[in-house]
Amino acid sequence: MVRSVKNSHLARPHAGLRERKKLAVRRALGWAALRLAVERGLEHVTIEDITAEADVSLRTFGNYFSSKYEAVCALGTDRARCLGAGLLARPAREPLWEALVNAVLAHYEGADRAPDAEWLKLVTTAPPIRGEYRKVTAEMQQALAGAIAARTGTDAEQDMYPQVLAGAVTAASEVAVLRWAAADPPVPLGPLLRSALDQLAAACPGAAGRYLTEEEFKVLVRPAIFGPNGPLCKPPVRGGT
Repeated sequence: MVRSVKNSHLARPHAGLRERKKLAVRRALGWAALRLAVERGLEHVTIEDITAEADVSLRTFGNYFSSKYEAVCALGTDRARCLGAGLLARPAREPLWEALVNAVLAHYEGADRAPDAEWLKLVTTAPPIRGEYRKVTAEMQQALAGAIAARTGTDAEQDMYPQVLAGAVTAASEVAVLRWAAADPPVPLGPLLRSALDQLAAACPGAAGRYLTEEEFKVLVRPAIFGPNGPLCKPPVRGGT
């Protein structure tokens, strides 16, 4: 039986009563969908089954999700949005790359144990749900890009750096998760994640190898990439050429 043993970090204590009720219904449907998919197999679960398990109407289901696949991935989507908050919670003087690695490892902590492991293997191995899983990783990338922008003083809408770095980190994490899901015999996820991120750092030593702090990035890297007036500024001409 799949049960919620964490995700308390998704609670919003300051939310209004209406929002808390909506979140409760969304999570109830998400857990019902996941529980049934793990127990019966994704292809043997219908929207009617999910609504009966969560004790809500079909109309209510339609207010939250467009398909059973979206419902199964709902909890993962909600958790993915928390990764940015995890990065922002890291110490400000911690080098950016170290903060990213630590935030990603903390985000996936326990993901290779039940009940998270059951969800993660389901969404990475069942072909019908891969499209929804891509949406989860997209949410993760957006949350991470926003946090990177905040830590580096860049604009996630105008500057490419936050999206490029977030995309690379998200892709490396996804490779590690897929390798973990396919491993036989099973292996722990944490070392695979660290190895994937270490290989990314080795492939891009200029970006990650120096472990820049936020202050160093703003002084050394941002002007070199974006110039004093933004991302469209051309680099200065040297030697009069």
